[in-house]
Amino acid sequence: MTNPIADPFVEGPDVSPTAGQVRIEATARGVATVVMDRPARRNAWDPEMIAALAEAFRTLAGAEGVRVVFIRGAGGHFASGGDVEWMRRSQSQAEDELREDLVAFAHMLKAWHQLPQLTVALVEGVCVGGAAGLTAASDIAIATADATFAFPEARLGIVPGAIAPFIVRAVGPRRARSLFATGRTFDAAYAERIGLIDEVAADAAALAGAAERIASEIMACAPDAVDQAKRLVDHVYGREIDDRLLADCARRNAAGRLSEEGRAGVAAFLERRAPPWAQAD
Repeated sequence: MTNPIADPFVEGPDVSPTAGQVRIEATARGVATVVMDRPARRNAWDPEMIAALAEAFRTLAGAEGVRVVFIRGAGGHFASGGDVEWMRRSQSQAEDELREDLVAFAHMLKAWHQLPQLTVALVEGVCVGGAAGLTAASDIAIATADATFAFPEARLGIVPGAIAPFIVRAVGPRRARSLFATGRTFDAAYAERIGLIDEVAADAAALAGAAERIASEIMACAPDAVDQAKRLVDHVYGREIDDRLLADCARRNAAGRLSEEGRAGVAAFLERRAPPWAQAD
């Protein structure tokens, strides 16, 4: 299988690289990787990079044939949070202007969370503040054993507002309060234990292997069913399990079974053959 981490952009699904601080790599098989590409600044975020990420996610949301989207940082680090120069500029911004930048950041995270494809964060090195929020907004997050995480905002006299919805969902309110209030740095093993990430990889090579495994797994799943399954989780999360919710879930199940994908998948199962969306390595 083609390595989704290392491959350059090659002819494949209809996606295009974004200019400057973010690029998209894609393979003909349907594996796309968004690369945050400011290695000299440990991929720190500023409004330009946030806009580039949002553009990349919009591109991928409508990219036919893309089945899984990875995100990683260039140069051995995921991302080191807000760029120092942006923080310096923000000191002289009007409140409305700064709020506009932060709303754009929050919507970028939401766009990643709502991609129809499976989304996977591949974390190495530092993963601080907003970058950890992006990790929490992913469907799957895997980190190397030496990766470090932190929410240092309280140490700067601010609060991690834009990322809070995703962090609280991932780790729960008690862990979120603890991490937000102390600003302490923690390792990948602890991040896995509290649910911020799903798996720890020994090193970069193991991280690449995990990405290959996930890409292979997703090729066995129907693209529309993956999208609908993700939507279903958001629909039921936090709701009372009452008759209305049960009826709605049954309706979604029935609609899926009678969809083009559902009919094709069940037929393939009964006939003991691969469904049309499954691709051999």
